[in-house]
Amino acid sequence: MSFRVQPAAPARPNRCQLFGPGSRPAIFEKMAASEADVINLDLEDSVAPDDKAEARKNIIAATHDIDWGNKYLSVRINGLDTPYWYQDVVEVLENASERIDQIMIPKVGSAADVYAVDALVTAVEAAKNRAKPISLEVIIETAAGIAHVEDIAASSPRLQAMSLGAADFAASMGMQTTGIGGTQENYYMHREGQKYWSDPWHWAQTAIVAACRTHGILPVDGPFGDFSDDDGFRAQARRSATLGMVGKWAIHPKQVAIANEVFTPSDEAVAEAREILAAMEEAQRTGAGAAVYKGRLVDIASVRQAEVIVRQAEMISGS
Repeated sequence: MSFRVQPAAPARPNRCQLFGPGSRPAIFEKMAASEADVINLDLEDSVAPDDKAEARKNIIAATHDIDWGNKYLSVRINGLDTPYWYQDVVEVLENASERIDQIMIPKVGSAADVYAVDALVTAVEAAKNRAKPISLEVIIETAAGIAHVEDIAASSPRLQAMSLGAADFAASMGMQTTGIGGTQENYYMHREGQKYWSDPWHWAQTAIVAACRTHGILPVDGPFGDFSDDDGFRAQARRSATLGMVGKWAIHPKQVAIANEVFTPSDEAVAEAREILAAMEEAQRTGAGAAVYKGRLVDIASVRQAEVIVRQAEMISGS
């Protein structure tokens, strides 16, 4: 173990982030009533340029008028390469209620991008005497973002989460695909007349997870574009969970239940984790450094793995 202890990520459920355009206030009540842990009200890609000013007003009103329950309420601003982002931050934070929790920054390419938003948020909080500090989430969706992912993860104490935005990431990387997440038809291995599809997003997800876990940030998988393909969404979510991600975006309400299912440890997994902890506790009581559980060796590393599952289950059940 390094002398520098790996910090814990924020202890809040983040299994599913449900997105909705700020230009469609009619759906806000339904989003608030959903089972998503995080609500992302969008000012960026899903809102036309002529609608952005009205979308800000809609979001501001929604922070005052709608009961969001225990949802973590986030607003995705426009990119720093647009003329909209500073108004997104200033107008929303100057006029929204204290109910807003987070600003999501798209297309982050460097730590300086986060610094710019952090500075503006800090100034507005001070000017308006906002009591609750605003957290930040960044989206890695460019070649520069993945190249600087470590610096971005360390960029601000406000930073709580980091997501992979597959579509813009693919475009920035020059990938020959129009798919958003999931396996891709031409990304396969061929052996003995059979095709085997692998995951083209795996390496980027792994880089994001490593950077996030190093700096105590929640790693989140982004969108899966084909919302008619439940099996594909579930498969992508399971791969992400196995890699260490804590949740996934939902661009359609039907994806919420699947994300919650995948990123909630099953009763069987929790029971096994508790049994491993009990087996190691007994081994340590008798002076042994390891134990045998169901025919396999378990040791202190196994304890750490089991503790992750138990802590996650307890956090979700207590939310």
